[in-house]
Amino acid sequence: MSSGLASLTYTAASDGRFRDFNMLLAYCASKTAVNAMSLKFAAELAGTAIKINCADPGYVATDMNQHQGPRTVAQGAATPVRLALLPDDGPTGGFFNDEGVVPW
Repeated sequence: MSSGLASLTYTAASDGRFRDFNMLLAYCASKTAVNAMSLKFAAELAGTAIKINCADPGYVATDMNQHQGPRTVAQGAATPVRLALLPDDGPTGGFFNDEGVVPW
């Protein structure tokens, strides 16, 4: 499980989409590390039926954020479930949310 906050593209963007989330430094850094590990696992398992992808559930209302997120748990689960049910010819080594591909 990843987060859009782990996207280096979004973090570096001059439009500031996620640039000002400095209070979440440890969270963002840990999710970026998850993305890097996922890429390594995807490369290691290339050619097998196992798919390794990163899923961004969006800002989901959970205990972690005092239920401030606008998305329900069911909405947040949509992308991870879709990725878990990929066909054999589905993508691997990608980063996805409900809208599609998330830039690294």
